Amino acid sequence: MFKNLESVDRETVDLFRRMAIMAEYNYRDVRNHIERIRGISFIIAKNIELTAQNAEGIAVASMLHDIGKVGLPPELSIKSDKFTSTEFEAIKLHVSIAADILNGSPSPLVQMAQLIALSHHERWDGTGYPDGLKGSDIPLAGRIVAVADVFDALTTHRSYKSQVSVDKAFQLLREASGKLFDPQIVDIFLDKSNEILNYRQNHL
Repeated sequence: MFKNLESVDRETVDLFRRMAIMAEYNYRDVRNHIERIRGISFIIAKNIELTAQNAEGIAVASMLHDIGKVGLPPELSIKSDKFTSTEFEAIKLHVSIAADILNGSPSPLVQMAQLIALSHHERWDGTGYPDGLKGSDIPLAGRIVAVADVFDALTTHRSYKSQVSVDKAFQLLREASGKLFDPQIVDIFLDKSNEILNYRQNHL
């Protein structure tokens, strides 16, 4: 986790937001998606007994979780039906692209952003990517953002898929607890669902 991280200033938050918007400029609902991931990640992190500074740092760094999309073929951003297996393999490259973009920074926040970008598609049972990490081998920040990101993806309409109801998304997360997602984080997410839904409603 962070060492000696002080409160994140507004200018840094603004810069991270603008970097994320740049990366996903051709994708719909980018700004609100970024803000929802940030807010939901913060709610989870602050309730997992992390310090306020660590929770805030994870939340801000989470905004760059998909910055690697800047290196994907533009046509993927306007896809109007389900991705083919070849297209999905191309999409998976965004994590390694993000790692290249963020690699070598002296900034603890950028280092955390790289860690999140690389690990938020890993899954508790080892079926995720890029490294097939399993259980607690997946960085905590990646496990937090994974739940936030999947919930938002499920409940948001995308050009290539329909959204599901909030209740259905909760059900799917419960079913995936201990399989795809850290059960402790899913429990916290569900326990704080009212706070999360209130935040989500204000950032649709």
